[in-house]
Amino acid sequence: MRKYRLSVLIAFAFFSLAAIYGCFQLKFTFDFSQFFPRGDDDLAFFLEFVEEFEGDDNFLLVAVDRPEGVFDSTFLENAHSFALEARELEMIEGVQSLTTFSYPVKTPFAVTTIPAIHRSDPARYAADSARIMQDERFVNNLINKEATTLVILLKTQSLVNLNSDSVDVVSSLDKAKLLMASVQEVMDRYEFDDYHYLGAANFQVEMVATQVREVIVSAIVSGILVTLVMFFLFRRPLGILVSLVSIALGLLLFLGLLGLLGRELNAIAALYPVLMIIVGTSDVIHIMSKYIDELRRGRDKETAIRITIKEIGLATLLTSTTTAIGFATLLTSRVNPIRDFGLNAALGVMVAFVTVILFTTALLSYLSVDQIVKIGRQQAFWDRLLERTYKFSRLNPARIKIGFAVVAVLCVWGISMITTNYRIESALPIGSKLTDDFLFFEKELSGFRPFEMAISTKDTAKITDFEVMTQIGKIEDYVKQFPQVQSTASITAVYRSINQMFNNNRPDAYELPTDEATYQKYQRLARQIPASSLNILMNEDATKARITSRFGDLGADSVKVFMDRTDAWINANVDTSLVAVRSTGTGVIIDKNSEYIRRNLLQGLGLAIVIVCVIMGILFKSWRMLFISLVPNILPLLLAGAMLGFLGIELEAGVSIVFAIIFGIAVDDTIHFLAKYKLARGKGLDVEDAIHLTFKEAGKAIVLTSIVLFFGFMVMLFSVNPPSVTIGLLISLTLASAVISDLLLIPLLLRWLDK
Repeated sequence: MRKYRLSVLIAFAFFSLAAIYGCFQLKFTFDFSQFFPRGDDDLAFFLEFVEEFEGDDNFLLVAVDRPEGVFDSTFLENAHSFALEARELEMIEGVQSLTTFSYPVKTPFAVTTIPAIHRSDPARYAADSARIMQDERFVNNLINKEATTLVILLKTQSLVNLNSDSVDVVSSLDKAKLLMASVQEVMDRYEFDDYHYLGAANFQVEMVATQVREVIVSAIVSGILVTLVMFFLFRRPLGILVSLVSIALGLLLFLGLLGLLGRELNAIAALYPVLMIIVGTSDVIHIMSKYIDELRRGRDKETAIRITIKEIGLATLLTSTTTAIGFATLLTSRVNPIRDFGLNAALGVMVAFVTVILFTTALLSYLSVDQIVKIGRQQAFWDRLLERTYKFSRLNPARIKIGFAVVAVLCVWGISMITTNYRIESALPIGSKLTDDFLFFEKELSGFRPFEMAISTKDTAKITDFEVMTQIGKIEDYVKQFPQVQSTASITAVYRSINQMFNNNRPDAYELPTDEATYQKYQRLARQIPASSLNILMNEDATKARITSRFGDLGADSVKVFMDRTDAWINANVDTSLVAVRSTGTGVIIDKNSEYIRRNLLQGLGLAIVIVCVIMGILFKSWRMLFISLVPNILPLLLAGAMLGFLGIELEAGVSIVFAIIFGIAVDDTIHFLAKYKLARGKGLDVEDAIHLTFKEAGKAIVLTSIVLFFGFMVMLFSVNPPSVTIGLLISLTLASAVISDLLLIPLLLRWLDK
């Protein structure tokens, strides 16, 4: 090692320069389409649907407030001017607003229009208001029920190509930034009391900004935490410096490698700094602790490094491999951000291992024990703590068995309470304007979650046939009766509007004609409407149509209940010989993740357990040791599931990665414990003496790394993203349970099985 250490350090200096360059190439992204479950039949149908019509989230809603009421000439003129200016922006394809809407009016000579609001004639505001507030097309869509908020709907260009497996996300983010900047520039020219945005572009810009902040903050806070841990652990400047430089270098190389490989940082990216810092810290503590122990036994530096690499290096390689396997099981997910996280995290774990096993050992080989650590009362404290733990495990086997049995029963109870009723609000940053705006639209207007129903005709029927149009109207009227459905639109709006026009624009006349003769008369007028105005509601050959609507943020399970109920009603009340109806839309596709999350979670963990079993089998060559290694690591998984149930946390895409992280990391301490135990047994010690020695030599590193893991993931409580807070809390508490399981349950199992 001494011969190559300078070359190793020079090589890592070169790698660091390349990594710094790579960090400047890092890409951040956020888009709801990332969470679509790839390979799903409903997704394939939705992509075809979007190709024929358009996406259901190509809009930006701008809500402007006037607490005294929107029917004020100055306010209305400003809102109208904003709408006209916004319509001229580069990425805006159209604008809808009450100030731009006109009612059609039938006269003896022709069809003309009158404005919904006579902006320049305040004397008519009372009549305008009365008519508007009774019109279902406007209330909750373009105006709230209290008439204190006006909404300008900006129809935007699509930001992403949903049919591409490799979305040009950088271009998408640039488009979103350009759109929001141009809209904000127009907004700044007006002095509205308050305003709110809702739309895909706003989500993308704000969530990416949050991700960047999260990565920086988590890296800084984790770094401070690790510095404190290393100070209390080593108490020598060189020892602290070696450990911190090793950990920081691992993080730098990982992020730089992601940048050089063109990997994108998505909504879960805030976990990377925390993950790399605590994984690196764990490896560093194990390596440095062993090196210090060998030096204290009187070994020279060369021998101490060789023994450290031989004994702890192998165990660390195994722990890194099993941790990487835990993350790699996330590749079974159909959700791209989860797959990306699994692959990136597995790569990061191996980068941390290579950094520690080469760079850290090269640095350590220059240092003596007095330069690395200050030996004092702290060592005696750890010796006493581990001795007491050992004696407790030996003298209280019955208590340990009962305790773990009670915990297991409670875990099963908690797991039975898990739900997947995922809501968008639960993933939004705490205290941000994005969240405030989202909640404003949820409370005052029609919400955000899109819901679509695709209507296809059968045989030779056409959407424009009276019988087919009647069926579509029945479905739309049924859906509208539910309070959670805040707005709907379909091709029936054309005929409802014409019927309303022929009935003096009475609000109650906004309905389909009941006889075919009247319908045919209306159809002659409908044919005069340009096809470009109808192509978002009906395709060119009139064989497909859509009913589009928006929900409140009910939750995935609640939406599924509504959809199942609607499907049952359609089968019983709609003529399915004329039309086929299928639910679709962005919200529906994302909600399907809840089904796959449960399935992939079990598949991924099952695969991880099988692979770890193979590794343990190769290492220990004993089914008994295999059993001993698995049991302590199943309990933390059960505890994590129970906490989800007891705390009422929905199992959604972001939270689902908790189980892979817990299993991948929790098994590390088990491997270190059993590897040391195997070495002790190989030296001729009996079971009890081998357990005792393992507590003395491996126990301190196991406890210390667990403390680092506990507080390291607790750093995520500083996050403004609720999923990150949840992940940090779950992992911290369950990994704390894992070390207790290792130190109490493994000795119990060894005494029972290793005879």
